[in-house]
Amino acid sequence: MTAKRPFLAHGLTALLACTLLSLGACGDLARFQVADGTGPRPALPPPSPSLIPTVNIAPAQGWAAGEKPIAAPGTRVQAYARGLDHPRWIHVLPNGDVLVAETNAPDRPDDATGVRGWVMKLVMKWAGAAPQSANRITLLRDADGDGVAEMQTVFISNLNSPFGMALVGNMLYVANTDGVVRFPYTTGATQIQAPPQTVAGLPGGTRNHHWTKNLIASPDGSMLYATVGSNSNVAENGMAAEEGRAAIWQIDARTGASRLYATGLRNPNGMAWEPRTGTLWTVVNERDELGSDLVPDYLTAVRDGAFYGWPYSYFGRHVDERVQPPRPDLVARAVVPDYALGPHTASLGLAYSAGNTLPATFAQGMFVGQHGSWNRKPHSGYKVIFVPFTDGQPSGQPLDVLTGFLSDDGKALGRPVGVALDTQGALLVADDVGNVIWRVSRAP
Repeated sequence: MTAKRPFLAHGLTALLACTLLSLGACGDLARFQVADGTGPRPALPPPSPSLIPTVNIAPAQGWAAGEKPIAAPGTRVQAYARGLDHPRWIHVLPNGDVLVAETNAPDRPDDATGVRGWVMKLVMKWAGAAPQSANRITLLRDADGDGVAEMQTVFISNLNSPFGMALVGNMLYVANTDGVVRFPYTTGATQIQAPPQTVAGLPGGTRNHHWTKNLIASPDGSMLYATVGSNSNVAENGMAAEEGRAAIWQIDARTGASRLYATGLRNPNGMAWEPRTGTLWTVVNERDELGSDLVPDYLTAVRDGAFYGWPYSYFGRHVDERVQPPRPDLVARAVVPDYALGPHTASLGLAYSAGNTLPATFAQGMFVGQHGSWNRKPHSGYKVIFVPFTDGQPSGQPLDVLTGFLSDDGKALGRPVGVALDTQGALLVADDVGNVIWRVSRAP
Protein backbone atom coordinates (compact mmCIF):
# COMPACT_ATOMS: atom_id res chain seq x y z
CA MET A 1 0.00 0.00 0.00
CA THR A 2 2.81 2.43 0.89
CA ALA A 3 4.41 2.05 -2.53
CA LYS A 4 1.20 3.21 -4.21
CA ARG A 5 0.83 6.45 -2.29
CA PRO A 6 3.21 8.61 -4.43
CA PHE A 7 1.39 7.39 -7.55
CA LEU A 8 -1.98 8.20 -6.00
CA ALA A 9 -0.82 11.60 -4.81
CA HIS A 10 0.54 12.36 -8.28
CA GLY A 11 -2.77 11.37 -9.82
CA LEU A 12 -4.77 13.57 -7.48
CA THR A 13 -2.40 16.47 -8.05
CA ALA A 14 -2.72 15.98 -11.80
CA LEU A 15 -6.48 15.90 -11.49
CA LEU A 16 -6.42 19.10 -9.45
CA ALA A 17 -4.12 20.83 -11.94
CA CYS A 18 -6.21 19.65 -14.86
CA THR A 19 -9.36 20.96 -13.24
CA LEU A 20 -7.86 24.32 -12.43
CA LEU A 21 -6.29 24.85 -15.84
CA SER A 22 -9.10 23.62 -18.03
CA LEU A 23 -12.20 21.76 -16.95
CA GLY A 24 -12.75 20.62 -20.51
CA ALA A 25 -9.26 19.24 -21.14
CA CYS A 26 -9.25 16.03 -19.08
CA GLY A 27 -10.08 12.50 -20.10
CA ASP A 28 -11.01 10.49 -23.15
CA LEU A 29 -13.13 11.32 -26.17
CA ALA A 30 -16.27 9.29 -26.90
CA ARG A 31 -15.97 6.78 -29.73
CA PHE A 32 -19.73 6.20 -29.97
CA GLN A 33 -22.70 8.49 -30.45
CA VAL A 34 -25.22 8.98 -27.64
CA ALA A 35 -27.75 7.19 -29.84
CA ASP A 36 -25.52 4.09 -29.81
CA GLY A 37 -25.94 3.95 -26.04
CA THR A 38 -29.72 4.35 -26.25
CA GLY A 39 -32.52 1.81 -26.46
CA PRO A 40 -33.07 -1.76 -25.24
CA ARG A 41 -29.70 -3.02 -26.54
CA PRO A 42 -27.16 -0.21 -26.10
CA ALA A 43 -23.53 -0.37 -27.18
CA LEU A 44 -21.41 -1.37 -24.18
CA PRO A 45 -17.75 -1.11 -25.23
CA PRO A 46 -14.94 -2.24 -22.93
CA PRO A 47 -14.43 0.09 -19.93
CA SER A 48 -11.87 2.87 -20.27
CA PRO A 49 -10.96 3.78 -16.68
CA SER A 50 -8.10 6.19 -16.05
CA LEU A 51 -6.31 7.73 -13.11
CA ILE A 52 -7.61 11.12 -14.22
CA PRO A 53 -11.32 10.78 -15.06
CA THR A 54 -12.97 12.63 -17.92
CA VAL A 55 -13.98 16.09 -16.70
CA ASN A 56 -16.00 18.14 -19.17
CA ILE A 57 -18.14 20.68 -17.35
CA ALA A 58 -20.63 22.96 -19.06
CA PRO A 59 -20.18 26.06 -16.85
CA ALA A 60 -23.48 27.51 -15.66
CA GLN A 61 -24.28 30.73 -17.50
CA GLY A 62 -28.07 31.19 -17.46
CA TRP A 63 -30.38 32.72 -20.05
CA ALA A 64 -29.97 36.22 -21.42
CA ALA A 65 -33.06 38.39 -21.85
CA GLY A 66 -35.23 37.02 -24.64
CA GLU A 67 -33.48 33.65 -24.82
CA LYS A 68 -35.32 30.36 -24.33
CA PRO A 69 -34.94 26.68 -25.25
CA ILE A 70 -35.92 25.26 -28.63
CA ALA A 71 -39.26 23.42 -28.69
CA ALA A 72 -40.09 20.42 -30.88
CA PRO A 73 -42.00 20.99 -34.15
CA GLY A 74 -45.68 21.57 -33.49
CA THR A 75 -45.02 22.91 -30.00
CA ARG A 76 -43.98 26.19 -28.41
CA VAL A 77 -42.21 27.04 -25.15
CA GLN A 78 -42.64 29.98 -22.79
CA ALA A 79 -41.57 30.80 -19.27
CA TYR A 80 -44.26 29.74 -16.81
CA ALA A 81 -42.34 31.30 -13.89
CA ARG A 82 -38.99 33.06 -13.50
CA GLY A 83 -36.80 34.23 -10.66
CA LEU A 84 -36.85 30.99 -8.69
CA ASP A 85 -33.98 29.72 -6.52
CA HIS A 86 -32.60 26.47 -7.98
CA PRO A 87 -35.96 24.85 -8.84
CA ARG A 88 -35.52 21.09 -9.04
CA TRP A 89 -38.85 19.29 -8.82
CA ILE A 90 -42.49 19.92 -9.75
CA HIS A 91 -45.78 18.59 -8.47
CA VAL A 92 -49.12 19.64 -10.02
CA LEU A 93 -52.09 19.76 -7.65
CA PRO A 94 -55.62 18.78 -8.81
CA ASN A 95 -56.81 22.42 -8.78
CA GLY A 96 -54.02 23.40 -11.19
CA ASP A 97 -51.63 24.97 -8.67
CA VAL A 98 -48.00 23.99 -9.25
CA LEU A 99 -45.63 23.20 -6.39
CA VAL A 100 -41.90 23.66 -6.97
CA ALA A 101 -39.13 22.37 -4.69
CA GLU A 102 -36.47 25.11 -4.54
CA THR A 103 -33.64 23.09 -3.15
CA ASN A 104 -30.00 22.07 -3.20
CA ALA A 105 -27.64 19.73 -1.38
CA PRO A 106 -27.61 19.77 2.42
CA ASP A 107 -24.50 20.23 4.52
CA ARG A 108 -22.58 16.94 4.17
CA PRO A 109 -19.05 17.44 5.54
CA ASP A 110 -17.95 13.82 5.10
CA ASP A 111 -18.83 13.56 1.42
CA ALA A 112 -15.87 13.68 -0.99
CA THR A 113 -13.25 14.89 1.47
CA GLY A 114 -9.60 15.63 0.70
CA VAL A 115 -8.15 16.80 -2.63
CA ARG A 116 -10.67 14.84 -4.68
CA GLY A 117 -13.50 16.29 -2.64
CA TRP A 118 -12.19 19.80 -3.18
CA VAL A 119 -12.07 19.19 -6.93
CA MET A 120 -15.60 17.79 -7.01
CA LYS A 121 -16.92 20.79 -5.08
CA LEU A 122 -15.27 23.03 -7.66
CA VAL A 123 -16.89 20.99 -10.43
CA MET A 124 -20.32 21.37 -8.81
CA LYS A 125 -19.79 25.12 -8.43
CA TRP A 126 -18.98 25.49 -12.12
CA ALA A 127 -22.02 23.40 -13.01
CA GLY A 128 -24.32 25.65 -10.97
CA ALA A 129 -24.99 23.15 -8.17
CA ALA A 130 -23.28 24.90 -5.27
CA PRO A 131 -25.74 27.55 -3.97
CA GLN A 132 -27.13 27.26 -0.46
CA SER A 133 -30.43 25.37 -0.44
CA ALA A 134 -33.55 27.55 -0.20
CA ASN A 135 -35.21 24.62 1.62
CA ARG A 136 -38.72 25.54 0.56
CA ILE A 137 -41.65 24.65 -1.65
CA THR A 138 -43.11 27.49 -3.68
CA LEU A 139 -46.65 27.63 -5.05
CA LEU A 140 -47.28 28.92 -8.57
CA ARG A 141 -50.78 29.79 -9.77
CA ASP A 142 -51.97 30.64 -13.28
CA ALA A 143 -55.51 31.77 -12.47
CA ASP A 144 -56.29 33.22 -15.92
CA GLY A 145 -54.99 30.18 -17.83
CA ASP A 146 -52.61 32.07 -20.12
CA GLY A 147 -49.68 29.75 -19.44
CA VAL A 148 -47.86 32.20 -17.13
CA ALA A 149 -48.12 32.03 -13.35
CA GLU A 150 -49.09 35.41 -11.95
CA MET A 151 -48.85 34.19 -8.34
CA GLN A 152 -45.57 32.98 -6.84
CA THR A 153 -45.57 32.50 -3.08
CA VAL A 154 -43.74 30.44 -0.44
CA PHE A 155 -45.94 27.44 0.35
CA ILE A 156 -43.80 25.56 2.92
CA SER A 157 -40.51 26.78 4.39
CA ASN A 158 -37.77 25.47 6.70
CA LEU A 159 -37.53 22.07 5.03
CA ASN A 160 -34.36 19.97 4.73
CA SER A 161 -33.28 19.81 1.07
CA PRO A 162 -36.80 18.82 -0.09
CA PHE A 163 -37.34 17.10 -3.41
CA GLY A 164 -40.26 14.74 -4.12
CA MET A 165 -43.90 15.55 -3.31
CA ALA A 166 -47.12 13.53 -3.36
CA LEU A 167 -50.71 14.46 -2.47
CA VAL A 168 -52.87 11.70 -0.99
CA GLY A 169 -56.34 12.84 0.04
CA ASN A 170 -55.88 15.88 2.28
CA MET A 171 -52.26 15.07 3.13
CA LEU A 172 -49.26 16.45 1.26
CA TYR A 173 -46.18 14.24 1.59
CA VAL A 174 -42.71 15.74 1.11
CA ALA A 175 -39.43 13.85 0.79
CA ASN A 176 -36.70 15.70 2.65
CA THR A 177 -33.15 14.47 2.23
CA ASP A 178 -33.39 12.45 5.46
CA GLY A 179 -37.01 11.29 5.50
CA VAL A 180 -40.64 11.68 4.49
CA VAL A 181 -42.90 14.17 6.29
CA ARG A 182 -46.53 15.18 5.73
CA PHE A 183 -48.68 18.27 6.09
CA PRO A 184 -52.46 18.81 6.12
CA TYR A 185 -53.56 20.31 2.80
CA THR A 186 -56.69 22.29 1.91
CA THR A 187 -57.58 22.82 -1.75
CA GLY A 188 -56.69 26.34 -2.83
CA ALA A 189 -54.42 27.06 0.16
CA THR A 190 -51.50 29.35 -0.64
CA GLN A 191 -49.47 28.53 2.48
CA ILE A 192 -49.03 25.73 4.98
CA GLN A 193 -47.87 26.75 8.44
CA ALA A 194 -48.63 23.52 10.31
CA PRO A 195 -45.55 21.68 11.63
CA PRO A 196 -44.43 18.60 9.69
CA GLN A 197 -45.44 15.13 10.84
CA THR A 198 -42.71 12.52 10.44
CA VAL A 199 -43.79 9.52 8.36
CA ALA A 200 -40.57 7.56 7.79
CA GLY A 201 -36.83 8.13 7.92
CA LEU A 202 -34.57 7.70 4.90
CA PRO A 203 -30.77 7.31 4.74
CA GLY A 204 -29.07 10.70 5.10
CA GLY A 205 -26.17 11.62 7.35
CA THR A 206 -22.99 13.61 6.98
CA ARG A 207 -21.89 11.90 3.75
CA ASN A 208 -25.23 11.72 1.87
CA HIS A 209 -23.60 11.64 -1.56
CA HIS A 210 -26.76 11.38 -3.68
CA TRP A 211 -29.01 13.53 -1.54
CA THR A 212 -32.22 13.83 -3.63
CA LYS A 213 -35.15 11.72 -2.45
CA ASN A 214 -38.11 11.49 -4.81
CA LEU A 215 -41.61 10.37 -3.90
CA ILE A 216 -44.66 8.94 -5.68
CA ALA A 217 -47.91 7.52 -4.34
CA SER A 218 -49.50 4.27 -5.48
CA PRO A 219 -52.67 4.77 -7.56
CA ASP A 220 -54.86 3.95 -4.55
CA GLY A 221 -52.81 6.19 -2.24
CA SER A 222 -52.05 3.46 0.29
CA MET A 223 -48.33 3.24 -0.42
CA LEU A 224 -45.53 5.69 -1.09
CA TYR A 225 -42.39 4.88 -3.07
CA ALA A 226 -39.19 6.80 -2.24
CA THR A 227 -35.91 6.84 -4.19
CA VAL A 228 -32.59 6.78 -2.35
CA GLY A 229 -29.35 7.14 -4.34
CA SER A 230 -26.01 5.54 -3.47
CA ASN A 231 -23.49 7.10 -1.09
CA SER A 232 -20.65 6.93 -3.63
CA ASN A 233 -19.82 6.25 -7.26
CA VAL A 234 -19.06 2.51 -6.93
CA ALA A 235 -19.01 1.79 -3.19
CA GLU A 236 -15.51 3.19 -2.72
CA ASN A 237 -16.46 4.04 0.88
CA GLY A 238 -17.39 0.42 1.63
CA MET A 239 -20.75 -1.31 1.58
CA ALA A 240 -21.52 -0.36 5.17
CA ALA A 241 -21.94 3.23 3.96
CA GLU A 242 -24.53 1.98 1.43
CA GLU A 243 -26.97 0.50 3.92
CA GLY A 244 -30.50 1.12 2.63
CA ARG A 245 -29.22 3.04 -0.39
CA ALA A 246 -29.20 2.59 -4.17
CA ALA A 247 -32.80 1.54 -3.78
CA ILE A 248 -36.49 2.33 -3.95
CA TRP A 249 -38.33 2.05 -0.65
CA GLN A 250 -42.01 1.22 -0.20
CA ILE A 251 -43.65 3.12 2.68
CA ASP A 252 -47.12 2.64 4.15
CA ALA A 253 -48.66 6.12 3.84
CA ARG A 254 -50.71 5.70 7.01
CA THR A 255 -48.30 3.97 9.41
CA GLY A 256 -44.88 4.76 7.94
CA ALA A 257 -43.87 1.09 7.94
CA SER A 258 -41.26 0.65 5.21
CA ARG A 259 -39.33 -2.00 3.29
CA LEU A 260 -36.87 -2.19 0.43
CA TYR A 261 -38.86 -2.57 -2.79
CA ALA A 262 -36.01 -2.76 -5.34
CA THR A 263 -32.22 -2.53 -4.95
CA GLY A 264 -29.02 -2.17 -7.00
CA LEU A 265 -30.26 1.11 -8.55
CA ARG A 266 -27.29 3.49 -8.31
CA ASN A 267 -29.23 6.76 -8.28
CA PRO A 268 -32.94 6.46 -9.10
CA ASN A 269 -34.80 9.76 -9.42
CA GLY A 270 -37.97 10.24 -11.45
CA MET A 271 -40.81 7.73 -11.08
CA ALA A 272 -44.06 7.30 -13.00
CA TRP A 273 -46.88 4.78 -13.32
CA GLU A 274 -47.52 3.22 -16.73
CA PRO A 275 -51.33 3.04 -16.74
CA ARG A 276 -51.87 0.17 -19.16
CA THR A 277 -49.93 -2.34 -17.05
CA GLY A 278 -50.04 -0.53 -13.70
CA THR A 279 -46.25 -0.85 -13.48
CA LEU A 280 -43.92 1.57 -11.68
CA TRP A 281 -41.09 2.94 -13.86
CA THR A 282 -38.00 4.91 -12.89
CA VAL A 283 -34.99 6.63 -14.45
CA VAL A 284 -31.58 5.81 -12.97
CA ASN A 285 -28.21 7.58 -13.15
CA GLU A 286 -25.50 4.97 -13.65
CA ARG A 287 -21.84 5.01 -12.55
CA ASP A 288 -19.05 7.31 -13.71
CA GLU A 289 -15.34 7.13 -14.54
CA LEU A 290 -15.37 4.20 -16.98
CA GLY A 291 -14.93 6.47 -19.99
CA SER A 292 -17.15 8.68 -22.11
CA ASP A 293 -19.11 5.73 -23.56
CA LEU A 294 -20.01 4.02 -20.28
CA VAL A 295 -22.32 3.51 -18.49
CA PRO A 296 -25.69 4.43 -20.03
CA ASP A 297 -28.30 5.85 -17.70
CA TYR A 298 -31.59 4.03 -18.09
CA LEU A 299 -35.37 3.87 -17.88
CA THR A 300 -36.77 0.67 -16.43
CA ALA A 301 -39.83 -1.00 -14.98
CA VAL A 302 -39.36 -1.59 -11.26
CA ARG A 303 -39.98 -5.15 -10.13
CA ASP A 304 -40.75 -5.91 -6.50
CA GLY A 305 -37.68 -7.59 -4.96
CA ALA A 306 -35.47 -7.14 -8.04
CA PHE A 307 -31.74 -6.34 -7.92
CA TYR A 308 -30.36 -4.16 -10.76
CA GLY A 309 -26.62 -4.70 -10.37
CA TRP A 310 -25.08 -1.72 -8.59
CA PRO A 311 -22.26 -1.66 -7.59
CA TYR A 312 -21.10 -5.08 -8.74
CA SER A 313 -22.32 -4.98 -12.33
CA TYR A 314 -24.10 -2.80 -14.86
CA PHE A 315 -26.74 -3.47 -17.50
CA GLY A 316 -27.18 -6.99 -16.26
CA ARG A 317 -24.04 -9.06 -15.80
CA HIS A 318 -21.33 -6.66 -17.02
CA VAL A 319 -19.00 -6.83 -14.02
CA ASP A 320 -17.39 -3.66 -12.66
CA GLU A 321 -13.87 -4.83 -11.77
CA ARG A 322 -13.30 -1.81 -9.52
CA VAL A 323 -15.62 -3.19 -6.85
CA GLN A 324 -13.89 -5.47 -4.38
CA PRO A 325 -14.66 -8.02 -3.13
CA PRO A 326 -16.84 -9.16 -6.05
CA ARG A 327 -20.29 -10.71 -5.59
CA PRO A 328 -20.89 -13.19 -8.42
CA ASP A 329 -24.01 -14.41 -6.63
CA LEU A 330 -25.61 -10.97 -6.94
CA VAL A 331 -24.34 -10.42 -10.48
CA ALA A 332 -26.06 -13.66 -11.50
CA ARG A 333 -29.46 -12.27 -10.51
CA ALA A 334 -28.98 -8.70 -11.79
CA VAL A 335 -31.96 -7.55 -13.88
CA VAL A 336 -31.22 -5.99 -17.27
CA PRO A 337 -32.84 -2.51 -17.47
CA ASP A 338 -35.52 -2.04 -20.11
CA TYR A 339 -34.20 0.99 -22.01
CA ALA A 340 -30.87 2.84 -22.04
CA LEU A 341 -30.91 6.65 -22.15
CA GLY A 342 -27.33 7.32 -23.26
CA PRO A 343 -24.11 7.54 -21.22
CA HIS A 344 -23.84 10.29 -18.60
CA THR A 345 -27.04 12.06 -19.65
CA ALA A 346 -28.04 12.47 -15.97
CA SER A 347 -31.65 11.56 -16.68
CA LEU A 348 -33.63 12.82 -13.67
CA GLY A 349 -37.19 13.87 -14.51
CA LEU A 350 -39.90 11.40 -15.54
CA ALA A 351 -43.58 11.86 -16.42
CA TYR A 352 -46.01 9.62 -18.30
CA SER A 353 -47.78 11.29 -21.20
CA ALA A 354 -51.41 10.54 -20.25
CA GLY A 355 -53.61 13.63 -20.60
CA ASN A 356 -51.16 15.76 -22.54
CA THR A 357 -52.41 18.10 -25.28
CA LEU A 358 -49.21 18.15 -27.34
CA PRO A 359 -49.13 16.77 -30.91
CA ALA A 360 -50.11 13.13 -31.41
CA THR A 361 -46.44 12.13 -31.64
CA PHE A 362 -46.33 12.46 -27.85
CA ALA A 363 -49.56 10.58 -27.13
CA GLN A 364 -48.10 7.50 -25.44
CA GLY A 365 -44.76 7.35 -23.67
CA MET A 366 -42.51 8.96 -21.09
CA PHE A 367 -41.07 12.49 -20.92
CA VAL A 368 -37.53 12.50 -19.49
CA GLY A 369 -35.59 15.51 -18.18
CA GLN A 370 -31.85 15.07 -18.81
CA HIS A 371 -29.76 17.30 -16.56
CA GLY A 372 -26.56 16.79 -18.57
CA SER A 373 -23.11 15.26 -18.29
CA TRP A 374 -19.83 16.19 -16.61
CA ASN A 375 -18.00 12.89 -17.29
CA ARG A 376 -18.29 12.73 -21.10
CA LYS A 377 -16.64 14.40 -24.10
CA PRO A 378 -18.58 15.67 -25.96
CA HIS A 379 -21.48 16.55 -23.69
CA SER A 380 -24.62 14.43 -23.47
CA GLY A 381 -28.07 15.20 -22.10
CA TYR A 382 -28.99 18.87 -21.53
CA LYS A 383 -32.44 18.40 -23.02
CA VAL A 384 -35.90 16.94 -22.52
CA ILE A 385 -36.73 13.83 -24.54
CA PHE A 386 -39.78 11.63 -25.13
CA VAL A 387 -39.54 7.83 -25.17
CA PRO A 388 -42.47 6.36 -27.17
CA PHE A 389 -44.33 3.38 -25.66
CA THR A 390 -46.38 0.62 -27.31
CA ASP A 391 -48.37 -1.88 -25.28
CA GLY A 392 -46.77 -0.70 -22.06
CA GLN A 393 -43.14 -0.95 -23.27
CA PRO A 394 -40.63 1.49 -24.83
CA SER A 395 -40.65 1.34 -28.62
CA GLY A 396 -38.32 3.18 -30.98
CA GLN A 397 -35.80 5.94 -30.59
CA PRO A 398 -36.44 8.92 -28.30
CA LEU A 399 -37.69 12.22 -29.68
CA ASP A 400 -36.36 15.64 -28.68
CA VAL A 401 -38.94 17.78 -26.89
CA LEU A 402 -36.84 20.68 -25.63
CA THR A 403 -33.25 21.43 -26.66
CA GLY A 404 -30.92 24.43 -26.85
CA PHE A 405 -29.80 24.34 -23.21
CA LEU A 406 -26.12 24.52 -24.26
CA SER A 407 -24.54 27.55 -25.90
CA ASP A 408 -22.35 27.21 -28.98
CA ASP A 409 -19.26 27.53 -26.78
CA GLY A 410 -20.38 24.81 -24.37
CA LYS A 411 -21.89 26.80 -21.51
CA ALA A 412 -25.10 25.75 -19.76
CA LEU A 413 -27.84 28.29 -20.38
CA GLY A 414 -30.08 26.00 -18.37
CA ARG A 415 -30.30 22.43 -17.07
CA PRO A 416 -33.63 20.56 -17.11
CA VAL A 417 -34.58 18.48 -14.07
CA GLY A 418 -38.16 17.66 -13.06
CA VAL A 419 -40.97 17.35 -15.61
CA ALA A 420 -44.74 17.23 -15.06
CA LEU A 421 -47.98 17.75 -17.00
CA ASP A 422 -50.19 20.62 -15.89
CA THR A 423 -53.98 20.39 -15.75
CA GLN A 424 -54.23 21.84 -19.29
CA GLY A 425 -52.03 19.06 -20.67
CA ALA A 426 -48.90 21.17 -21.24
CA LEU A 427 -45.46 19.97 -20.13
CA LEU A 428 -43.73 21.86 -17.30
CA VAL A 429 -39.93 21.64 -16.99
CA ALA A 430 -37.86 22.77 -13.99
CA ASP A 431 -34.60 24.46 -15.06
CA ASP A 432 -32.27 24.76 -12.05
CA VAL A 433 -29.58 26.83 -13.78
CA GLY A 434 -31.94 29.20 -15.58
CA ASN A 435 -34.12 29.40 -12.42
CA VAL A 436 -37.16 29.06 -14.66
CA ILE A 437 -40.14 26.75 -15.03
CA TRP A 438 -40.65 26.29 -18.78
CA ARG A 439 -44.03 25.37 -20.27
CA VAL A 440 -44.25 23.41 -23.52
CA SER A 441 -47.66 23.50 -25.22
CA ARG A 442 -49.14 22.79 -28.65
CA ALA A 443 -48.31 25.51 -31.15
CA PRO A 444 -51.26 27.69 -32.26
